Amino acid sequence: MKKGYLLGFLFGAFLFSSCADTVVVENKPDESVNAPAISGYFKKRVLIEDYTGTWCGNCTRVAYAVEQVKSQTDKAVTVAIHNGNDPYNFVGIGPLKDLILPNSTLSLPISRLNRMVVWTFPEPTNIQQALDLTGNNTSLGLALNSTVANGTINLDVKMKFIQNYSDLKLVVYLLEDKLNFDQRNYTNYFNGENPIVNFEHNHVLRSAITNILGDAVSGTTNGNIVTKNFSIPIPANITNPANISFAAFLVGSDNVSLNARAALANENQTFEQNP
Repeated sequence: MKKGYLLGFLFGAFLFSSCADTVVVENKPDESVNAPAISGYFKKRVLIEDYTGTWCGNCTRVAYAVEQVKSQTDKAVTVAIHNGNDPYNFVGIGPLKDLILPNSTLSLPISRLNRMVVWTFPEPTNIQQALDLTGNNTSLGLALNSTVANGTINLDVKMKFIQNYSDLKLVVYLLEDKLNFDQRNYTNYFNGENPIVNFEHNHVLRSAITNILGDAVSGTTNGNIVTKNFSIPIPANITNPANISFAAFLVGSDNVSLNARAALANENQTFEQNP
């Protein structure tokens, strides 16, 4: 009896010790590009930031790669950030340049995936790198609703979370499409035409509605919906308010985009949540 009692005691102590040391790890969904959609999770989009210029003859390489990505997926949010002697020069590029190239000059063309990932050169032969950052299963989603009228932009950005997050920041861009201007082209892309006369520039960054590195977001816990409201006058650099669009994305403490969403003016979106 004493031996049986001792064995039982030791076995119980082992179980207690084992349970005390057990760490429960939450099951994560398969976020890979070809994984089937899981109910409750959100569509995951890749953010492509293309640092470019109408004067930059090699920038057409990245522009062509962006077109190829968008021809293969609807899960890409693209932003063209113009710099230099350019009619669409974005004057507030400094903090963003210091983030991605803290010790170097901004020598175009430059591109980034999800803000911080270098898109491997040559980008047109590395389309899969961008596609691999998309998916059907991520745990935060965005939805944009806007009205653009009477010289004013009213924009609501909704964020929904199905897990707890911390240290998130929201970046919101005001973009303009259908801007026609000659584009230098030193490549064989776009039939090798140089310059490309009246090239259509789309998703051109015209204004950062938030801080360009993002505004802090609170309440990012499982089950919460957080809404940020913006009301601003249409900036003077907008050529045609009918061609306004938006891009919004959430970044973590490492400044990597976790998910992104694009929207046209006067569009009312719902969350891209799997049924």
